[in-house]
Amino acid sequence: MKHKTLLVTFLSVVAFTVGCDKADTTSQQLDKVQEKTAEAAQEMKDYTFAQKAEYAEKMQSQLTEINKDLDQLAVKIEKSSDAAKAEAKPKLQALREKADQLGKQLDEAKNATESTWDSVKAGSKKAYAELKDGFNQARQWVSEKIAP
Repeated sequence: MKHKTLLVTFLSVVAFTVGCDKADTTSQQLDKVQEKTAEAAQEMKDYTFAQKAEYAEKMQSQLTEINKDLDQLAVKIEKSSDAAKAEAKPKLQALREKADQLGKQLDEAKNATESTWDSVKAGSKKAYAELKDGFNQARQWVSEKIAP
């Protein structure tokens, strides 16, 4: 179940990323989705305490990508109408706060002990899922309210 949740979340971000990049052709977008899906499968393995450094590194990499996508989203919002900006900025700020929360969870994961590993890992996965869900909702909102 954990793997399915992480995969769905990751695919949501991929869909957002692909959906926001209108300059690519459909086949290029499909290639990107397939590549990211393969990467997601690699990410899906369940990390043990002994692999916590690897887990933290992978999650940090994903957080970095999300932050880049948030920056791209912010640029699109800045180019939109004043009404759209006013509506979008709080949504973007909420996503940034979720990204910060995930960053804190990753710090906890890096410092976890063997006895706290499972709960810390679960907390970071939950924060990641919440960020991805919010990101997916933002993608939908941008596609409905702001022209590409």
